Parts: sequence; structure tokens; C-alpha cells
Amino acid sequence: MLEKLVNGFESHLFRNRKWVIISFIFITIFLGYQASQLKMDAAFSKNIPLNHSYMQTYTKHQKDFGGANSIMVAVEDTSGNIFNPEFFDALKNVHDQLFFIPGVERSQVKSLFSPSTRFTEVVEDGFAGGPVIPADFSNDEYGLKVVRDNIEKAGIVGRLIGNDYTSAMVSAQLMEFDPQTGEAIDTIAFANQLEQELRGKFETDKIKIHIIGFAKMAGDVAEGAKGVLLFFLIAIAITAVMVYLFSKSIVLTILPLMCSLVAVFWQLGLLTVIGFGLDPMSILVPFLVFAIGVSHGVQMINAVRRRVLDGQTTKAASASAFRSLLVPGGVALLSDTVGFLTLLSIDIGIIRELAISASLGVAVIILTNLILLPLVISYFELPTKQDNPQKRQQIENIWRWLSKFATPKYAVVVLVSTAILYAVGFQQASKMQIGDLQGGAPALHQDSRYNQDTFFITKHFSITTDVMSVIVEATPEACTYHSVLSQIDQFEWMMANTPGVESTASLASIAKKVNAGFNEGNPKWEILPRTTASLVQAVGQVPTTSGLLNSNCSVMPVYLFLKDHKAETIEVVVDKVKAVAAELNSDTLQFKLASGPVGVMAATNEAVSEAQLPMMLYVYGAVFVLCLISFKSLKATIAVIIPLYVVSTLAQALMTLLDIGLAVSTLPVIALGVGIGVDYGIYILSTMSNKLSNGMPVQQAYFEALVERGSAVIFTGLTLAIGVSTWFFSDLKFQMDMGILLTFMFLVNMLGAIIILPALSAMFWRKK
Repeated sequence: MLEKLVNGFESHLFRNRKWVIISFIFITIFLGYQASQLKMDAAFSKNIPLNHSYMQTYTKHQKDFGGANSIMVAVEDTSGNIFNPEFFDALKNVHDQLFFIPGVERSQVKSLFSPSTRFTEVVEDGFAGGPVIPADFSNDEYGLKVVRDNIEKAGIVGRLIGNDYTSAMVSAQLMEFDPQTGEAIDTIAFANQLEQELRGKFETDKIKIHIIGFAKMAGDVAEGAKGVLLFFLIAIAITAVMVYLFSKSIVLTILPLMCSLVAVFWQLGLLTVIGFGLDPMSILVPFLVFAIGVSHGVQMINAVRRRVLDGQTTKAASASAFRSLLVPGGVALLSDTVGFLTLLSIDIGIIRELAISASLGVAVIILTNLILLPLVISYFELPTKQDNPQKRQQIENIWRWLSKFATPKYAVVVLVSTAILYAVGFQQASKMQIGDLQGGAPALHQDSRYNQDTFFITKHFSITTDVMSVIVEATPEACTYHSVLSQIDQFEWMMANTPGVESTASLASIAKKVNAGFNEGNPKWEILPRTTASLVQAVGQVPTTSGLLNSNCSVMPVYLFLKDHKAETIEVVVDKVKAVAAELNSDTLQFKLASGPVGVMAATNEAVSEAQLPMMLYVYGAVFVLCLISFKSLKATIAVIIPLYVVSTLAQALMTLLDIGLAVSTLPVIALGVGIGVDYGIYILSTMSNKLSNGMPVQQAYFEALVERGSAVIFTGLTLAIGVSTWFFSDLKFQMDMGILLTFMFLVNMLGAIIILPALSAMFWRKK
């Protein structure tokens, strides 16, 4: 039945091939224009699991306490002392410039020049205080001395002033939407503005500007992503050379490359049509689409070329190749597509967009490389010169040697070796951690400007950039009750003594300091007052702009400043928060995770961890079902899947050896590797299964499958691996990591298809 449908489809297509090709041309022009309208899109909200419980807490209180999408600008005086007129002029300029950049929440801009930056001191009559930089500030020796005294009274050293007095901080929260236009903030344009308006204007030999925050990181990643175009061109050049060496024909070199590029144009154009932008992480997908297209294109030109050499006309050879490859190629590409769609199960916008982007690209390859390519080839005359008989014999000798893997004697050795390799790999893969394993921004190299800025701020300020805030929800006016603040104080003390936590801050700890101030600064009085009247007096000195309480005192965050955001650190802190919260939570008081940059990371890590197993089950389930439908054989399906599973495990083991954590950028690689790797096994086993069903012995069936498809399988494995190996030199660390993992998976999946698959076949079809 299936064969009849394929034959009918082929007859209809080739009878109307001219009109089909013209239709492809018009669609390509339309989608090519749409692709030219595609824009980069790196919205903060796409990078977080919005439906996670942590993020529900985050969004609920974002208006009162700000979110994780913040900017920190450290202004450094390279002379080693900030108390000079030139530095204070630069600091004020940076504060003012940041204040007026569209997208900045102006009420949340904080520095020495913010009116909310105040000092308080104990005097004979009680308290005295005011802005750290007074209204009549003069930028001279006397004025700077006053400011220095106020800084020390304000207790902001380590927060707004560097511990060594070499730098000062300007921080701000960002809005999701531009209040002037109502449109979403263009994160990448904002990052460029920071670079031009701050670093470009105010950095000198004496003044250095250090900028960190999600928006700046996204901008640096987007800047590094521009290099992807160069890698794409290099990959096209390498692939063109490899295809020519394989086909010995300029026509058969140009056509599969052209059809693969058409698939890329279609994919990019369709993204615009459905209203998507191109995220820096998804910018690698067009290369994968091109690579997969070339892989299937090579199978097609190999099949056509073999038939032409056997004496068929180009048109007849193209039609025959189309009939033989439509089902296995279609099943392989459907497996890829469904495999990528399984990434939709991960509740993170950036991964879902990558899933849709990759699925669209692979789906259109069915049209461009399995339908368009043979139709176009049919119009060309191909060389009929046979290969050198001696060379053909040498190649056949290689296939004859490889066919030994399909004999029981060699199969036992292969399968035992595979089992040992899998056991070692599984043990190593079990050590894989969820999250980032390096300091700084994991998407960028350690020596990047952004990460160097991060390390500078971490080194010179007590508050790190790795902040997690635990939201304490209570009843209105709860902060006036000793029982409430004492529990917050107890929680803060337990978290302050947790490994990985550098320092903490909360309304309770500030209220204790204020209470001591009301008692002549005596350290003995640095406690929480037990009477409501005294507590109101202490808490009343803390404004809502401090971020320590909301307007009716029913929500009070506890800030945890962590030493870093490595996976192990976050896991330890989150586990401790959950354990302590379980002890202290009551009907009227709830400690809820989480907000702040590390709160977002914790939610993301948990989302990735929860999605890992379901994603793999969906990927392998989809491949299993499609192979079962295609081969109608459980044994054949298992023979394809086992090598894939072994390679996936070994890839995870490689991640642990290279200190690559399972994160948003690396999680899709496993699905991509499985989806692309299944192609090799399907092409080889589809040829074998036809011959096995006709009674041919396993070794002979495998030998003939190698003669027909072996060169194309090995060639595509090597070509794909060489193409992605160029990513090792990328400015983006996550691209380099993906390049390492994909190179490994392309090569080892190919080896699995030509070594492990025939060994399994020898065991499954022993009677043959």
C-alpha cells in the first residue's frame, strides 16, 4: 500500500516537475523577503520559566521590590582613591545618563547621588541625618571630606562604595516595556546604548566603567553571535569541498547546497511569518538546518549518481532515487522534527522558540531535499564515467571488512565493549550537575569584557551580583509585631550561616541596628524591641524605598548575597531555605522562594532538571514509534535506538569531564544529537531490512547496504562534525560547548550506526 502511494506521488511530481519547481521558486522569494525582516530578540522574560512557583512569587512582588532584570555600573578610579573632583563628576554623569535612558525604572536608580541614599547618626538629642551628598555639595576638598564622613555613617561601604574606596556603584532596575511607546524594551538596543552612553562617553585613562546585568550580557552575546555568520560561511565552504570530493561533480555539489540554503531561507522566513524573532541562542539553528539538509541531500545525490552509473537516464535515476529515499528520509526527518518538538515540554520561552525554529527548519527539508532536489537534478546531464575499478575494489574491501561486525563472532566483542563503555559512561554521567559550573556569565568566555567586569565588582564590593531574595509574606502591619520580626531574624541568622552565603540583609537586622541607635549606639541594644511601640519606632526609620518592606508592611524580603551562582552553591542554599521555611512557616507567615538573579537561576535549574527525563522519554518515544511504523519490526527499531541511547549517555559523561553543566543552552543539544543521529541508522537499516526480508544473510545484507549507503553515511558524519568543530573558536562559550558536544555526537552516532547497529542485527537475526 505504502509503495503504491509513493509510486503514485512520484509519477505525479515528475509529470508536473516544471510547475512544482516554479512554485518552489515563488515560495522561496516570498520567504526570503520575510527572512530579511527578521530581527534579533532577547527579551528577559523568555529566559525564565514563568509558570514556576518561584517565578510566580517573583512576578507577584516585582512592582514593589524590583525584579532580576537589573543593571549594575561600577565606576572605577584607577588612581586608587575616589575622593577627587574628576571622579565625582564622572560618577554624577553616569548616574544622570543612566537615569534618562529609556527603559530604566527611574525610581530604582541608586548611587551616592540618589536622594534616598542617606546617612543616620546618633547625637545627643537622638538621631540626625540627611542625604549622603548634601544639597549644597561642592566638588572641592571640604565637600569631599563631608561626603566621606557621611559615607562611613551611612554604612554603604561594600554596597554603593567599593571596600577599598577605588570605585562606586550605580544600579538600576529595568522595565519590561518602554513607557513612551508601550512596546517591549529592545534588550540588545538597550545594551548598545549602555555601551555608547556610558562607557563610550565617560571612560578615560583614569576612569573605568564596568557594566553587568542581563541586558548587557544579552547585548554581548548578540555581538558575539554576529560571528556565527562567519562560521556559517566557513561551514558552507568546507561542505562544498567535501561534497565535491564525494560526488566528483560540480552540479552534484551545487544542487544539494542550494536546496539546503533554500531550507534555511524558508525556516527564517517562517519565523517572521509566525511573529518570532531570532534569539542569540537560536541563531545556531540555521546552521543545523543547513547541515541536516546537506546530510539528506548527499544521500539523494549518492542514490542518483549510482543509478546513472548503472546506465539509467538522469530523470529515471532521479525518480528511482526519490522512490527509494522518500520513506526512510521522511521517517528520519519526521523523527528529527518530533524530537525537536519535545523541547516544547520545557517551560522556558527561549527553549520553546528554539524547538519551534528547529522543527520548522527540519520539516521544510522534507520538501527541499527529498522533493525539490531530485526534481532539479532530473534536468541535468550527469557524468557516466565509472570510478577506477581498482579504487572501487579498495572501497569494497573496506565494506567487506566492516561487514564482519554483522557476524556473531565479531558482534559479541562489539556488544560487550559497548556494554562496558556504556557502564563507564553511565557512572560518569550520573555526576552531571544542573546549572552553571563557572563563575560569571556562562554564555561568555571567562576572559570576556562582561565577565571581567563581573569579577571586578565581585572582588571590590561586599554585595555580590549573585543575589537571591526570599519573600516573607505576612498580614498587614506585621512588621510591628515582635513575633514576626523575630522569626525573620531567626531565618536570616540560619541562612547567614549557610555555606555559600556571603552576607544577608532584612528589615529585622536593620531594625536591630536602629534600636541600638536609639540607645546611644550601645551594641547591647542591637536587639529587636519586644514592645510594639518601640518596634514601630525602629521600623519607622526604614523607608519603603529601601526594598526591605512594602507600603503596608505585609511583605518583607530577606536578601541573600551568595559567593557565586554555581549549581552546587544554588542547590545548597535553596535546600536550606526550604528546610528552614518548613520549620518557620505558619498560617500568618510564609517564607517563599524566590526573587533576584539567583532566584531566577534556581527556578531555571529546577525547570531544566524536571524537564530532563520527560524530554528524553519523549524524544526516544517519538523515534521508537516512527521507526516501528517504518520498519514494522520491533527488533529493527531496537537496533536503531540502542546506539543512540549509548551515545547520549556518553555525551552526558563528556559534559561532566569538560565541566559543562546541564543548562538552558546545553539541554537542547541532547535532543538535537538524538534527532540528527537517528538518520544514519534509518538509512542503513532501511536498506538492510529490504534485503533481509528477501532471505539474504545478515552479513551480506549489511555489506550491500554499505555499498549503497555507506559512503554517504560516513561522509555526512565527517562533514557535519568538521562543520560544527569550527565553533571551537567562537567568542561565545555556549556555542563552543555546543560545538564540542555536537561534534562528538555526530561522529560517535555515525560510528554507532556502522559498528553497533550491525552487531545488534547479527544477534537479532541469528538464523540468517
